[in-house]
Amino acid sequence: MTILHISAVKSWGGGENHIETLCYELKQSNPEIRNIVLCVENNLFHQRLNETQIEFQTAPLAYNLDLRFSFKIIALCKSEKVDLIHIHDPSAIALAILADKFSNLPPFIFSKKTSFPIKDKKLTLYKYNYHKIKKYLCVSEETRRITLESIKDKDKVITVYQGTSITNKSSETDFLLRDKFGIDESKKIVGIIGNHIRAKNLETFIETVNIIVNIKKITNIIFVQIGSFTNRTKDLITKVQELKLENYIHFLGYVPKASNFIPQFDALLMTSQSEGIPEVIFESFYHKKPVISTNVGGIAEILEDDINGILTLKQNPEMLSEKIIYLFNNKELEEKFTTISYQKLITNFTASVMAQKTLKEYKNILNGN
Repeated sequence: MTILHISAVKSWGGGENHIETLCYELKQSNPEIRNIVLCVENNLFHQRLNETQIEFQTAPLAYNLDLRFSFKIIALCKSEKVDLIHIHDPSAIALAILADKFSNLPPFIFSKKTSFPIKDKKLTLYKYNYHKIKKYLCVSEETRRITLESIKDKDKVITVYQGTSITNKSSETDFLLRDKFGIDESKKIVGIIGNHIRAKNLETFIETVNIIVNIKKITNIIFVQIGSFTNRTKDLITKVQELKLENYIHFLGYVPKASNFIPQFDALLMTSQSEGIPEVIFESFYHKKPVISTNVGGIAEILEDDINGILTLKQNPEMLSEKIIYLFNNKELEEKFTTISYQKLITNFTASVMAQKTLKEYKNILNGN
């Protein structure tokens, strides 16, 4: 069985990490399954794949419907005798459909990784309901609920939780955060991992830190944010400077294997206003670091408030600041949260579980089910 995974994303984020994790896991557990990734050439995902043993190809993508990318899909399907195309983002759906208009491609399977609603537009609905898509794999029940609103054949829409690999974890980094930013051992480090995009709502993150530092006058917590800079970054940095928070918020930018820094955190913070299920939470479960997160997307399906972590309302910096302080003032919570989270991860949310459930759907499609 040969699977062609298509990514038309030009950055590196949770979706690309999901592809890498899935391919790595299937290579270990089912070497008879050949996985080929097609990604955008000369971008972060391409750079990342160069460092792995995952088989991949690249194609240019200068604009949304670049025919060169679609023709590369056709060429790979023919030359590599592809049995199934696994599409990993909305842009890739359009490119695969375009390719299918020129050549009869194998069946599609699509992974829906965010909780964004599908827009009620004719072309968008046509794309998501394209007849070649035989299954929709949603990363959470919340994502499935939202997806069902726009998909005609409801039986095609299922949940396969994203998972994290527990066989290749590492805490190796090129530097230590405390050394790089001069953070004293007496201070706590709260880590935030995510690209500078609207969904991550880093504006609320900055407002949260402002309340802690400038209003509550708590100065023993330092925040390190890791993720790719975008056109939103300039405004974020300006806001930090206006609030005089430069000594409390450090933007590290993109670094390879960002999750390797999690063992250096005292807690993980997420201020997102939209999510599927971020793999970084599973990574924190593995490294036994407590998680404070907004209750969006499918996060509440893996993180129960005051049971194995802390949930807050989205866009509510007052509540977020209170919960961060609450966590650090109640040290016994850390052991409780991390013990339960680790067990939930090992039982339900490993990459092995995800890979086997995904493989089952590959076989169902190819067997006509």
